[in-house]
Amino acid sequence: MVKVTISARGKPPVVARALPVSIDVSQDATIVDVKQALAKHFPKFQPDRQKVSLKSDSTNKALDDQATLVGLGIKSSGELVVKDLGPQISWKTVFLVEYAGPLVIHPLFYYFPSVIYGREFEHSQLQNFTFAMIMAHFIKRELETLFVHRFSHATMPFFNIFKNSAHYHLGSGFAIAWGVYQPAYGARKLVGSIRDDPNFLWGCVAVWALAEFLNLHSHIILRNLRPPGTKIRAIPKGFGFNLVSCPNYLWEIVGWGVVAGMTNNLFAYGFFVISAGQMLIWALKKHSAYKREFGKDYPKGRSALFPFVI
Repeated sequence: MVKVTISARGKPPVVARALPVSIDVSQDATIVDVKQALAKHFPKFQPDRQKVSLKSDSTNKALDDQATLVGLGIKSSGELVVKDLGPQISWKTVFLVEYAGPLVIHPLFYYFPSVIYGREFEHSQLQNFTFAMIMAHFIKRELETLFVHRFSHATMPFFNIFKNSAHYHLGSGFAIAWGVYQPAYGARKLVGSIRDDPNFLWGCVAVWALAEFLNLHSHIILRNLRPPGTKIRAIPKGFGFNLVSCPNYLWEIVGWGVVAGMTNNLFAYGFFVISAGQMLIWALKKHSAYKREFGKDYPKGRSALFPFVI
């Protein structure tokens, strides 16, 4: 057995005021075993809200759940520190709530113009197409969350749900809905314009649908890299991945770019730019993580997000 002394990083949390404690675990124990043992001492201090690090590590770097004590140099006894991450919520729940917002908001603006804008009017084909595309996009995202995505982390801090949801509820929800379904984009206002041209609209839908399909295809490739219940990572390969590390983000950007260009609406352009910027940040981080993890095995010519550019 190995004796591990666990103390708090700073002031002991409310859910574990009796820290420090010493626990006995097997010699082949991992960090997740330590977390579970600590949770037995403090039932409200569940493993998902524990951040465990070596007491000797001044950087307070979180230890991987699958790291073994032996591998960390703890053979007969050792010291760890723990930080309370606060109440947690599952990533799946956060995703479902994020994407549910636009699915509620867009029908309200689309079906009740007299309440929102103060009068009834005939929707243009542009508005009809935009409504169908956005609803289909977020229904797809909900289904992907339920049946496709495998998350590397089970939970996130509970209060992140408000920050994460704001991007979708306010941006692709209220802002785009308010901007696109208003009378200025109604049928009478667009007569004779390019945005009333079926060829233009169906051309946009075709590009958008292709981007949505390729986004789904990328997500399925990523899903198949990770066996259920594991955090295993491998180098993704397949269509899109031969050029960039995050083709799922690339196709997402293309899809929202089509919506912005098709509607020519300021709010749609704004959401497109903000989303593209955020996905670029995520892509650069993932690209760097891939290169750190796989080293020389990672394809040198692969860009982060935009082929041959960045």
